[in-house]
Amino acid sequence: MLLTEPIRTLPSLLLPLTGVLFLGGFSSGSFGWAAFGLVGSVLYAVVRWATFTYQVIGDRLELTRALIGRSVRTIPLERIRGVDVSSPPLHRLLGLAVLRIDTGAGGSKQEGELDGVTLVEAERLKAALLWHARARAARRAGARGTVAAHGDGPPGAAVTVPAGPFPGTPEPAGPSPAAAVPPVRHRTGETLPERVLFVVPRRWLAYGPLSGSYLLTPFAFVAGAAGLAFQWGSELRIDGRIVVGAGEWLWGHPLLLGGALVVLVLAMPVLGAAMYAVFNWDFTLRARDGYLVAERGLLTRRSVSLERRRVRGFELVEGLAERWAGVARAWAIVTGLGDSGTRGQLLSVIPRRAALDVVREAVGPILTGLRPHPPVARRRRLFRAVFPWLVAAACAAVAARSWPPLWWAVAAALVLAVLGVPLGLDRYRSLGHTHEGGRLSVRSGSLRRSQVVIEERAVVGWTLRQTWFQRRAGVLTVVAGVGAGSGGYAAIDVGEAQGVAFAAEVTPAWLAPFTEDAPPS
Repeated sequence: MLLTEPIRTLPSLLLPLTGVLFLGGFSSGSFGWAAFGLVGSVLYAVVRWATFTYQVIGDRLELTRALIGRSVRTIPLERIRGVDVSSPPLHRLLGLAVLRIDTGAGGSKQEGELDGVTLVEAERLKAALLWHARARAARRAGARGTVAAHGDGPPGAAVTVPAGPFPGTPEPAGPSPAAAVPPVRHRTGETLPERVLFVVPRRWLAYGPLSGSYLLTPFAFVAGAAGLAFQWGSELRIDGRIVVGAGEWLWGHPLLLGGALVVLVLAMPVLGAAMYAVFNWDFTLRARDGYLVAERGLLTRRSVSLERRRVRGFELVEGLAERWAGVARAWAIVTGLGDSGTRGQLLSVIPRRAALDVVREAVGPILTGLRPHPPVARRRRLFRAVFPWLVAAACAAVAARSWPPLWWAVAAALVLAVLGVPLGLDRYRSLGHTHEGGRLSVRSGSLRRSQVVIEERAVVGWTLRQTWFQRRAGVLTVVAGVGAGSGGYAAIDVGEAQGVAFAAEVTPAWLAPFTEDAPPS
């Protein structure tokens, strides 16, 4: 940690130290102040390392830091919902890891972090902390004898879980309902049972750029370089007009500018695939002791654990290019999961058929036979895809009378309006919803089509929403409120009677007071 902490803070110190050197004219005094800054960062790392401790006391984990004032963070072990282990490049070279603890409080930041533990200690702590969460649930259900848990078998299977104390904690006073059951203890170095559900073949990393965002990697590099040029300009005494002048010169040479754009476009799939491979190298999904464990990463290896009994469904996502190639991505919908967009990912971009097989084994099968939405929904999709571009074309045509170069904008808007017709039709074909076997599903989108399958027990409320235009069209949007994932999933532009019937079918008792005549008083 005395090495990793200063190196991690070095980028934030680089600009100030460079400024000190330039302002001091690279004199001996400026070098002395720069050296003082580096030594100070090392001393700060020493103090942080020497004043931080962690320990498990009874049923809680305590993280103590005593830098200036004493700070103690207490995390009840029974609140722990997930433990993530990541190894940045320097940590991997030194055999270290970063362990982050999630308590299901929501948000994108975990409750606790242990930075710099050894890989062996990180895995031991992860297994012990997650073991304790299941043991607490087993003790609560000890009087009933069995617990409905998601183990390594099919979801929803009832398995008997023996109750036992957490290693190192005192036995509860008095007789225990499960006293006759031998306790299950976790020991250091013990290998927990696990099953590999899927390992993404490396040749499938070529599908990565189809997800869209990775294709913009070359332009992101160019934008980052331009930002650094402006940021470093004042520190390195580079006049900002030089950077602006370079841009104007490039703009004045259209052939060179066009060639640069062609190079960036050609580099999109190559650099996109490279960046995708860095983040998703050897993507592996495991079932281990009641958890789904997703591991990935080339430079920074990350392991995320999702408690299976808290999984309420999944989301299958397909972009337009992904649908053309027959590939898809999948996320788990988990209650109380912070940063679910990143931590909830079950599968990277893989063939759709393989994704459905893996999701079926890990969470449950996808629902087919979605119910179509009324024809008026098709007209609304077409209107929303075409009308804005027609308005833009009309505005550009009016402005083009004063400035003729804007006629190209009119042509571009008309082309986009024409392309909006197949886009609107595809958006309508993507709409659908259904309810079957204790689960419901909704689907929408075209450029990013998403189908969500959730258990009906996850629904905590309904929102039936109508805009003024929807009221005139006789449709509404039904949002199933879910205490997991994004918090709500919508069936868009369903018929009024159809939407109410859908909500009543899933939770009939909830809507009965609103759909039936009240009894006479």
